[in-house]
Amino acid sequence: MGKRFFFCLAVIGLMMLPGLVLGGHGPKSGPPKPVIPGGDTINISGIILDNHNEPIDEAEIIIKVDGKEVDHLFTAHNGKFISRFQLPKGEVESATIEIHVHKTCFQSKTLAVTADELARKGNHYFLSTDIVLKRVLGPAFWISTVIFVLAYVLIAFELLHRTIAAMIGASLMLLISYTIGTINPEYHIFSFERAMASIDMNVIFLLMGMMIIVGVLKNTGVFQWCAYFAYKLAKGRVFLLTVYLVIFTAVCSAFLDNVTTMLLLTGVAIEICVSLSLNPLTVLIPLVLASNVGGTATLIGDPPNIMIGSYAGLTFMDFVIALAAVCGLSLVVLVVMTKLVWGKAYAAAKVENVEQYIEKLKEEYRITDPTLLSYGLGVLAFAIFLFLSHGYWHMEVSVAALMGASVLVTIAIVTGKINLMHLIEKDIEWPTLMFFIFLFILVGAVESAGLLSLIADWILHLSKGSFFISCTLIIWVAAIMSAFVDNIPFTATMLPIVAYLSTVIPGAENTLWWALALGACFGGNGTIIGASANVVTIGIAESRGYRISFGGFMKTAFPYMIISVLIAHIWLLVFRPH
Repeated sequence: MGKRFFFCLAVIGLMMLPGLVLGGHGPKSGPPKPVIPGGDTINISGIILDNHNEPIDEAEIIIKVDGKEVDHLFTAHNGKFISRFQLPKGEVESATIEIHVHKTCFQSKTLAVTADELARKGNHYFLSTDIVLKRVLGPAFWISTVIFVLAYVLIAFELLHRTIAAMIGASLMLLISYTIGTINPEYHIFSFERAMASIDMNVIFLLMGMMIIVGVLKNTGVFQWCAYFAYKLAKGRVFLLTVYLVIFTAVCSAFLDNVTTMLLLTGVAIEICVSLSLNPLTVLIPLVLASNVGGTATLIGDPPNIMIGSYAGLTFMDFVIALAAVCGLSLVVLVVMTKLVWGKAYAAAKVENVEQYIEKLKEEYRITDPTLLSYGLGVLAFAIFLFLSHGYWHMEVSVAALMGASVLVTIAIVTGKINLMHLIEKDIEWPTLMFFIFLFILVGAVESAGLLSLIADWILHLSKGSFFISCTLIIWVAAIMSAFVDNIPFTATMLPIVAYLSTVIPGAENTLWWALALGACFGGNGTIIGASANVVTIGIAESRGYRISFGGFMKTAFPYMIISVLIAHIWLLVFRPH
């Protein structure tokens, strides 16, 4: 599957995106309602919520007065609705107002309102109410769950390219929603607008921007030079070199995001391994595992931590104090495992005449364009500054990446250093970006249908007020789920559950938040698709001709994920960090 195909798909999708996203952000309503001169005005507003007190978007609301429909509308993305209609003067006092609420995968509800329940000011009547709908496991739930599982089977057993498998699953859910779901609303999984809203464009644009920056920097020879310098530092000892890179990756991932770190370091690692005739995957796999562990240690290292910190009011230092030590311990285990698994491969790559080989690397791997490199490093430094301070600016990190990419690519084109079409087609990993887009849609579908909510309810039911059971369920369910599902929507679903458990279980305090963070972030190490950094790193390696299967990655990564989560679990039970 050529990159031109994915490039065309991506361009078409991004061209359509602005209109698509705008289409799902406002409440839908029916035709204009008639104006009754001198009549009484009724204003009804509120929020439709699920049993986790999360807003329900696109819920259908029909308002009837004495059995006659007077308004038909849908909730906005935040679950809010506002209805305004008129009745002939004096009819409000004797009228019965019914609010009918319906949403696929939820139990329909009708709320009857009398005039006594309305607030009044002159000839204006007001009602503000929140309505909670219970989940039901209808046809849309089972269909979306089956399609989701089948898509993962195709990916796991490599029956299709992961991008194609995700695209088929996403498009099939939409097709069923708009064909069978039109005939019978119970089969409507989610709307096209909801599918577009589930795509995290912050992640997509962050990846794209950093791919462009790395693509420009590749033309300077800096990655080859870094390979030479790292090898010189390790003095030919490949295992020690890998340890240096593991530690460096973990520290960078704690202060940048782990995806950006791997975009910057993957090229370096590949160049080192190529120079040693070593399969780059023997170094890249430990590095990507280290990036996910290191990103767990701080508030800004991984998206679930950002969400948890914002929801629970936890600070940067709260995360460092509670999680840095257990992340460091997990890194020590990773180093030991790396020695056991790949020690023989590292030993085989050892060069006998180290000094002579270092001189050879120094001659071959030198900076080829110092001017472009100085521009690139300046732009990268500014982007990193924005990454670190994005909370102060209330700015998404993708803005920093796109701005840096725009400035750097403009400089490179104006000075004639690069070819734009070559950069777009060869250096931007379009299959990876498209995979993320379709994966977000897949996860958005099962989230909308209630699969993630069902898992959260199951945890709440089984915990029974026990700290041990709650901590165990949260960290292990989060880890297993995050290995196979994007951890962002799962974390969002778990936030109110953990908040409730933290208040009702004696002694829990912030410990359950750390269980969620450790499970969601460490769990990403389980499979290729468990974390964004995994997909990006393996995608770059694959584009260079070094491919690893879903099972091949999982064979090494999943046991380490289990061990690291077990360490984190014991740490939480013993020390209960607050």
